[in-house]
Amino acid sequence: MGGAFPASHRSDTLVAEARAAVADLVGGHPGGVILGPNMTTLTYRLAYALARQWREGDEVVLTRLDHDANVRPWVQVAARAGATVRWAQVDVATGELGVEQYDSLIGERTRLVAVTAASNVLGTRPDVAAITAKARAAGAVTYVDGVHASAHGPTDAAALGADFYATSAYKWSGPHIGAVVADPDRLDALIPDKLASSTDEVPGRFETGTSPFADFAGVVAAVDHLAGLDPTATGTRRERLLTSLAAAEAYELDLFAWLLTGLARMPHVTVYGKAARRTATAYFTVAGRTPREVATHLATRRVNVWDGHNYAWEVTAALGIREAGSAVRAGLVHYNDRSDVDRLLAGVAELA
Repeated sequence: MGGAFPASHRSDTLVAEARAAVADLVGGHPGGVILGPNMTTLTYRLAYALARQWREGDEVVLTRLDHDANVRPWVQVAARAGATVRWAQVDVATGELGVEQYDSLIGERTRLVAVTAASNVLGTRPDVAAITAKARAAGAVTYVDGVHASAHGPTDAAALGADFYATSAYKWSGPHIGAVVADPDRLDALIPDKLASSTDEVPGRFETGTSPFADFAGVVAAVDHLAGLDPTATGTRRERLLTSLAAAEAYELDLFAWLLTGLARMPHVTVYGKAARRTATAYFTVAGRTPREVATHLATRRVNVWDGHNYAWEVTAALGIREAGSAVRAGLVHYNDRSDVDRLLAGVAELA
């Protein structure tokens, strides 16, 4: 980047285009889009920068619902700063993250509230806007993990009240690139660890090393793909994304209802979570079978599912299933159809 020759100019353009694409996807400012290898790495980077301002006795509020990438970085930097971690609990019967508990969790010493926009195993969509409103009233910074949510519906980071919104392109048909979106002025107030010779400009000061420019081209292509899912969508790319992803979400949830109905008919299956608002993500166990055995069997039926904790370290412990291998995760997206669901259901039925 920054060279005098055409190839370098093209690299500069790819970076700008990738920032603009992510901004369109989540509703942010391109100048506040940090790009990196994955959400976990970027969250650690920002956690170190934010924690420089924390003092002993400060508090951070985390959840038992989140992927560990939105938990462990904050736990670790809080320990170094002498800050206290407070926990929002998940209702293990429903998978819900109750908003009311935040009234007693957030106080005048709260410096950060981190919360997921959607659980990557239970699919639960918490009322993020209500949670961040409570955080904002206390003067706390909010960090929202949108990695799972961004793949399953339209995103408006500002409406969610997210000071920082994280996403990963591989979740929405793109390459292995992570991004965190924030107001450029907020980023300008943070000092990350970086090389003396690297840029001090925002957002580049948070991006270390040589960037994977080819992957950035993939980010743009993936966002353009999502914007075109609904052929009737019109307007700017942002407007087409909102229309297309709303249509995709409705389609996925229709398939998901078919999946849940089928699983509910099987007495040997336990499905975890039944939140009122959720993504098309099922997390289940089969009596007498380990999650790996279930996943292995389904793979022979051309059904690819994940088994294990899926880095949802806290919630699998809360559910009491982590030590037994956790569960099987089956997620539906816009390119699945009913035949995929029927194949999954038939495979699970064979394990009775």
